Amino acid sequence: MELSLVPPSLAPKSCIGPESRVRPGNAGLLAQAATSANEEQTSVKVERRSILPILPQAAFRCYFVAMRIVVIMDPVQTVLVDEDTSFALMLEAQNRSHHVDHCLLSDLYIDGGQAYARVRKATMARDSLKPIVLGEAEDVALADVDAILVRTDPPFDEMYLWGTQVLELVRGRTLVVNDPRALRDANEKLYACHFPELMPDTLVSNDKARIRVFLERMGGQAVIKPLSGAGGAGVMALTKGDMNVNAIIEATTLNGKRFAMTQRFLPEVRTGDKRILVLDGEPLGGILRVPRADDVRSNIHVGGSVHKTTLDASDLKIVEAVAPRLKKDGLYFVGLDVIGGKLTEVNVTSPTGIQQMARLDGLNLSARVIEWVEKRVNA
Repeated sequence: MELSLVPPSLAPKSCIGPESRVRPGNAGLLAQAATSANEEQTSVKVERRSILPILPQAAFRCYFVAMRIVVIMDPVQTVLVDEDTSFALMLEAQNRSHHVDHCLLSDLYIDGGQAYARVRKATMARDSLKPIVLGEAEDVALADVDAILVRTDPPFDEMYLWGTQVLELVRGRTLVVNDPRALRDANEKLYACHFPELMPDTLVSNDKARIRVFLERMGGQAVIKPLSGAGGAGVMALTKGDMNVNAIIEATTLNGKRFAMTQRFLPEVRTGDKRILVLDGEPLGGILRVPRADDVRSNIHVGGSVHKTTLDASDLKIVEAVAPRLKKDGLYFVGLDVIGGKLTEVNVTSPTGIQQMARLDGLNLSARVIEWVEKRVNA
């Protein structure tokens, strides 16, 4: 770990000092303000857990650089303490002594051309009844915080759209994960269409006749889903000869008034749908979500069971293929859905699965995400 030794005038904006608040094992970056007359900037490499013993207290004043992170998400009452990725990231940030705030999309506003949010300090605990306790409300300028995690669950509705427009005002000034412009552009179903060679046969249309022709081409078996759905909502099987085919298409397309995605049915879904979490173009790991025997959907929220898995050559090839575009678009933290070696969706709004993955793999994957945020903020 490289620690920068800087004068107080160069310490990052969220630096807490002058008291010594460095702790062994804390992954936050450290800035030490030299008391020498010239206050020259230097650096030193140390092991993280050996920080305290080597600090020359007589020669330096110590500053622990704590980030202020605003998490935009759903109401805390919806949090499932052993499942939610947002909770796991917030808890990890708290454990690393960072300041974590919670707000809703509706708490964002613009005043005088500046983006603000009405936030409440969040305190996390692995308590199923009160996993997140919120403090008093406070208005903060989003340009003055270190990072913003956008973790509101779909759908991508009008409120979500306007929220990304507010966040646009701090784009390039405050780290926003994921980039608000990318969140507007990257529909979780349609984004995968940038990589047709990786996908199953796919049709996007609102035309019932066209969808029925596609179903015929697919051998009479397909899956249809609304473009705005999430968590398996609205995903239905289409089978030639089923008397409900017309009704399913009409319901999904709102009688031709909205687009739907129809894909070839992949029988491999019976053995599982892989969720691969990707951080800045690199795979964090994966879980296998297996559908119930009576359902075509493998999503955890609709009863899919979670199993340990490994990423095979096909999975890594998919990650390698999509990584350059993800990084270019500012989609730093995403979830890829892969069935039978085929990319079906790219989840960008609030990808989940990190807690299940961490338990099965025995790794603190939330730490890797927060470490990445620390490095980006302090780059």
